[in-house]
Amino acid sequence: MDEKTVLTRLLLIEQEMEARKNDALSMYNRDRVHEKQMAFHRSQKRNRWVFGGNRSGKTECGAVECVWMALGIHPFRQNRDDVSGWVISLTQQVQRDVAQAKILKYLPPRFIAKVVMREGSKASPEYGIIDYIVVKNAFGGTSRIGFRSCDQGRERMQGTSLDFVWFDEEPPRDIYDECRMRVFDKKGDLFGTMTPLKGLTWVYDEIELNCNDDPEVWCEYMQWSDNPYLDPKEVAQMEKVIPKSEQNSRRFGKFSTGEGLVYPEFDASVHVIEPFPIPRDWQATISIDPGLANPTSCHFYAVDYDGAIYVVAEHFEAGKNVDYHVRAINKIANDLRWKRDSHGRLSALIDSAANQRTLADEKSVAELFAEKGVLVNTNVNKDLYSGIQRIKSLLCQRPVRIYIFSCCKNLIREFKSYWWGSDDRPKKVDDHALDELRYFVMSLPAATKPPERERTAIERDKERLMRGISRQREWMRKF
Repeated sequence: MDEKTVLTRLLLIEQEMEARKNDALSMYNRDRVHEKQMAFHRSQKRNRWVFGGNRSGKTECGAVECVWMALGIHPFRQNRDDVSGWVISLTQQVQRDVAQAKILKYLPPRFIAKVVMREGSKASPEYGIIDYIVVKNAFGGTSRIGFRSCDQGRERMQGTSLDFVWFDEEPPRDIYDECRMRVFDKKGDLFGTMTPLKGLTWVYDEIELNCNDDPEVWCEYMQWSDNPYLDPKEVAQMEKVIPKSEQNSRRFGKFSTGEGLVYPEFDASVHVIEPFPIPRDWQATISIDPGLANPTSCHFYAVDYDGAIYVVAEHFEAGKNVDYHVRAINKIANDLRWKRDSHGRLSALIDSAANQRTLADEKSVAELFAEKGVLVNTNVNKDLYSGIQRIKSLLCQRPVRIYIFSCCKNLIREFKSYWWGSDDRPKKVDDHALDELRYFVMSLPAATKPPERERTAIERDKERLMRGISRQREWMRKF
């Protein structure tokens, strides 16, 4: 190879390195990505959603995810050759102004092999409506990023096998269902980035409330404070401009209705933790809200030495008799090695309604539980407003005063779906776990103290030495 050829190649390499250093994708990887965006990229789930406020960075991470997959350079996933994916916007105009613009921002021009336009000139694709982009990938082949909009209808979403679909904002349910079929045979990915402005839609019911139950679903909330690149002055100005009624969704990315959540203070990223073995002297009691057609909800509660509450296990089932519930509760107690009295009986709080009898010759629910070895205390404080305020106070406090083990899926779900009604009372729907949580916190035992242990000889000698020094100092102060 002659000197001229070598110099030419070195110049090309230098130009490529300079281009990579300054392009938006490299800057995102190096400087601009924030913690919650990285959590989205790292997740291995196949159905991922970011619920974010405006300007929280949600659209940026969706666009970068598409580009990484198409280029075959995703840092956290198994990359594929010949990737095909769709970007779905609400309308073609929104596609052009938002999602399409973001893809063009993060897709380096040197990797674009072809642009096919639906409207406009491919010489200036940013001003038109793109149909699809052919992308050169890291395996030496090509990938394809196609663009669709919800206003085209479900029919335009049929007949194609895809590796991924990105929903930029919330799609109609039928569009989502059709796109699930598009990624089915390739075991592809669905991901969405949206600001929840429409209230409690199907996304809330199917995605948000199932994040803890469905092994393929992952979701995250992003708010303004998560984006360290927002100008604090701009944030302060936006706080003044956006009405209070809209800040829950536009600032915090939270789902809401006109009435609002009863417990907006609940934050799964703070209050939900993974299970760990509970010391016996933390074990407090069990609390039960009984039901027949409705679920019977039962949770096991512990309190640590500092008074923090732990909800450590859950039984939640409908349509079963007391015998069945007692067996289930006993199994959980055995697995946890939960404390019992000298006769092997469990103690529990229960709704005072358990004292009632429906027929003269029937025993009450409380009596039936007691017969089966669960001694229930019906003397619980059921004051609704006091109980709600007590729980809200626990949720607000730092350090955290209430933790819920991730296995308590129904309690977590109820926290997320407990709404105020129009009569200034919570809607009496899906509140069984929250009811028995109130029974517990309203009869909260005093914080337990760690057991005294015998001091070592060294510790006793140190105490004597410190007492001697103290007496010497006291004597010297007299002179």
